[in-house]
Amino acid sequence: MSWIYLAVAIVFEIAFALGTNATKGFTRLWPSVFTLLAAAGGVFTLSLALRTIEVGVGYTIWTGMGSIGTVVFAALVYREKLTLPKLLSFLAIIAGAITLRLSSGL
Repeated sequence: MSWIYLAVAIVFEIAFALGTNATKGFTRLWPSVFTLLAAAGGVFTLSLALRTIEVGVGYTIWTGMGSIGTVVFAALVYREKLTLPKLLSFLAIIAGAITLRLSSGL
């Protein structure tokens, strides 16, 4: 169940990052409310995941996968460019996450 919580936390992390851009410096009410709720949801579900997942593993996967998701969705939503260096960085993050997961023994 902890890995499901972590997956949900990652979705919240992506929503938080994308929402932050939409707030225009927290000057727009509803994007700001959405962003704050996403941040709270992400931290809450991450805390549930970390009950059984090691902090170093869970947090690193949360931020790494959140980063990848943010870049991918920013390309779709905000039309940001996906470049070869970004794609290679994704591969490095994914390889690191897999290695951490395998080394955690869970």
